[in-house]
Amino acid sequence: MNRKVFALLLLFVCTLRPVDACTSFIVSGKASPDGKPMLFKNRDTDFLRNAVVAYSDGRYRYVGLVNADSTWSSMVWGGYNETGFAIMNTAAYNNNIGDTVKLADREGVVMKLALMHCRTLADFERLLDTLKRPMGVDANFGVIDAYGGAAYYETGNYRYVKFDANQAPGGIIIRTNYSESYDKSSGWGFCRFGTAREAIDEAIAANNLTPRFLFNTVARSLKHSLTQTDLMADLPESAEKPSFRFFTDYISRHSTSSALLIVGAKNAEVGRAATMWTTVGFPLTTAVVPIWLDAASTLPATIAMRSDLQSPLCVAGMTLKDRCFSLKYGNYRNYIDLAQLVNRQQTGIMQRLVAMEGEIFDRAVEVQTALEKGKRGADGQVVAYYRWLDAYLVDAYRRTFGVELL
Repeated sequence: MNRKVFALLLLFVCTLRPVDACTSFIVSGKASPDGKPMLFKNRDTDFLRNAVVAYSDGRYRYVGLVNADSTWSSMVWGGYNETGFAIMNTAAYNNNIGDTVKLADREGVVMKLALMHCRTLADFERLLDTLKRPMGVDANFGVIDAYGGAAYYETGNYRYVKFDANQAPGGIIIRTNYSESYDKSSGWGFCRFGTAREAIDEAIAANNLTPRFLFNTVARSLKHSLTQTDLMADLPESAEKPSFRFFTDYISRHSTSSALLIVGAKNAEVGRAATMWTTVGFPLTTAVVPIWLDAASTLPATIAMRSDLQSPLCVAGMTLKDRCFSLKYGNYRNYIDLAQLVNRQQTGIMQRLVAMEGEIFDRAVEVQTALEKGKRGADGQVVAYYRWLDAYLVDAYRRTFGVELL
């Protein structure tokens, strides 16, 4: 078999993936530049509308990324609580091989329970130990706490295996859609694993393991590790003429609904100072915003779930996504109009978003510092930041994209 045919077969294997196919990583506090652990998740699902909700129905208050539908009250797909405990997951697809149990898809239920009741990794392990078997899960749960804990739990219906990020090479672990402790031939996401590994190595080499850099090099990566394709290397001239590219098994693709990066607390005394950075919609067309837990569990109006169960920022992101995936029939959803996303004139949607986000990141520093130092009035700074953020995004989306947020 010649190399060209072999590469095509590998690409075929990579592109045959389930819809619920996320890319994630953990950075332990030992590996991060400021001693804070990090959780990252690029979420893929067949339900593409997400929102952020603040809860007070458990032992601890928490915020979570949810489907913008009726399941928001029972399932959470990533979030953190006021103690600095945070959790996310990827579907594994190889933890329950040969298992005929029909109970499934309870990962969101488990994560909600964890946010309601857990403060440490040990608490999460006790939760897993006490859940009724079968658990109805097939997942890699990523967990961090404010006590230096950072680990993946490869979890099936009856058992779990812990992988401690503090003991991992370089203090970083990546997981896509298979568990290392089971039969990997039944897993998915190997190409995305390679792409994520290359992107994180790039961040390390640049000494830039920061939320801004990680979103732009991982969630918004336009590279493919198998084919060694880099869509940024040959940009269309402008957005005026469509320029379609085959776009599947990149870290973000048509089935990607959102991305989140939770920067944990440096210690338990400032657990509430953890930050959840998120694109509540498609990462290539949705602005990144920060979420903190203030005393009143306030959220920005642009990201929170409205009475119709929709998040304005997600709806806007979906509108802009449609401009990039303008062909709606057959398998055309696997082709992206790259000219709409990025081009040499710097008028692409993603390019304008990155420019827009500069002030969002810069202004967040002062709020983050106040929370970490426990300054009086820090909650007021959070609320004031949210007011500014809503006004800024409404104006920026209207002027830049002709899209109304609120």
